[in-house]
Amino acid sequence: MNGTCSRRSCLGHSVAGPEQAGDALARAPDRGSGTVMVLGIIAVALCLALGATGLIQAQAAGGRARAAADLAALAGATALTSVVAPADPCATAQRVARANGAELAACTVDGEDVTVAVGVLTRILGVPRRADAAARAGPVNPL
Repeated sequence: MNGTCSRRSCLGHSVAGPEQAGDALARAPDRGSGTVMVLGIIAVALCLALGATGLIQAQAAGGRARAAADLAALAGATALTSVVAPADPCATAQRVARANGAELAACTVDGEDVTVAVGVLTRILGVPRRADAAARAGPVNPL
């Protein structure tokens, strides 16, 4: 070999020796594994986000159902005990439940207590579901 060429390079061009060629072949099966790992992490993150979205939607639907049940029961109890404008407590509860986006499923009157059950139709992750809630309203029972 002359002075301008060595075993590894000749005139600025790299020449791989036998040990370097073996290293490149040994690393070849790992090539692209980082991309697969990143895609896996993204898929897991999307699944977690989707699950969290479903839980949030379910909580919101349950809250709407509980609020509608509370308001319907209070309206029914008020209609039952009203001196100024007495009305049918269950009809009043049904009107208030519908005004709050719920359907009255049951209404019972026991003395001065009105108990209602309502359902709110909703979609959780695109799937139609029904959130149910119940409430009671009436005078406070003495201890």
